Amino acid sequence: MTTMRFGNGHVVAGGDIWPGATITLAGGRIGHIAAHDGAGDVDLDGGWLMPGFIDTQVNGGGGVLFNNDIGVDAIAAIARAHAAYGTTALLPTLISETPDRIDAALTATDAAIAAGVPGVVGVHIEGPFLNVARKGIHDPERFRRLDAETVALLTRPHRGRVMLTIAPELTDPATIATLVAAGVIVSAGHSEASYDEAKAAFDAGLSGITHLFNAMPPMLQREPGLVGAALDDARPWCGLIVDRVHVAPSVLRVAMRARPHDRMMLVTDAMSSVGAAEKDFVLQGRRIRVADGICSFADGTLAGSDLDMAQAVANAVADLNVPVATVAAMAATNPATFLGLQGERGTLARGLRADWVQLDARFRPVATWIGGRPVA
Repeated sequence: MTTMRFGNGHVVAGGDIWPGATITLAGGRIGHIAAHDGAGDVDLDGGWLMPGFIDTQVNGGGGVLFNNDIGVDAIAAIARAHAAYGTTALLPTLISETPDRIDAALTATDAAIAAGVPGVVGVHIEGPFLNVARKGIHDPERFRRLDAETVALLTRPHRGRVMLTIAPELTDPATIATLVAAGVIVSAGHSEASYDEAKAAFDAGLSGITHLFNAMPPMLQREPGLVGAALDDARPWCGLIVDRVHVAPSVLRVAMRARPHDRMMLVTDAMSSVGAAEKDFVLQGRRIRVADGICSFADGTLAGSDLDMAQAVANAVADLNVPVATVAAMAATNPATFLGLQGERGTLARGLRADWVQLDARFRPVATWIGGRPVA
């Protein structure tokens, strides 16, 4: 067993913030954790120790885009790039593709998990079952209806979590219920769903909102739509891109006041530019320019983000008017629960995986541990 003492800073454990902590490691898990005052073996220097971040929407990183390179080595490179920013668990995300490439993404993720690639806990299939009116950067030529063959593909046994983003108005509640019963985590996004269509999807088991506010109509006084349903209903988990580009901070603050905080999650929607020297990239034949932290196509359409989770946390602390412990939960505890992994990770507690991130006083990443091992 190994014992580590962190001192002279802030340790987020559950909803509490301690000045320091003693953590005993056993088999990659936390055997014991307790608060303490004063110095430690690891001087936090006024900084933070938080549970490792969990990101449910990662299109790429380290110069690798999942759509462009569907394989175990590519997934490992993406996970390694994001570990440098405190992400200890993620879902590589495939942007609207053909059924054969969806199959390849599912197979590659299973293989990555079997190979023990650190930080990979499943896959996010974002589309192509989306509404062309809210396509964003997705290629509408790839859009299709969710059919029985694809449902069978998604619901076959998998090693990790499978998350699926759909436009719920383009399928029926029975199909959503079938997916959910088989363990697929269904989320709404790139959608024109009405309030009633969204509520019917929630009733059928749809449990997520993919990047709330983005790629969906704004809430209007007589047409609340998907945004209104998400803010009015306490059931779905809502992903928020807190990069000061996708959503105005004032709108995010309104959302935080409207919803239970334990159902709000930080996501990056990160592209290959995160952790890469060469920022620009190509997505499905389109050149995407990255400038001033913004990924965009020539016509101005946003194409994911250049955001990492440490920066998302720093932005959320500065912009959302909520306690740091709440932000830490949005980055770790809440997505763990959304994925059904709360018994494995998402907080610093006895028996859970020893996944954590050390940040400095300005929330910049210093070091990351996955399974009790330093990885970045």
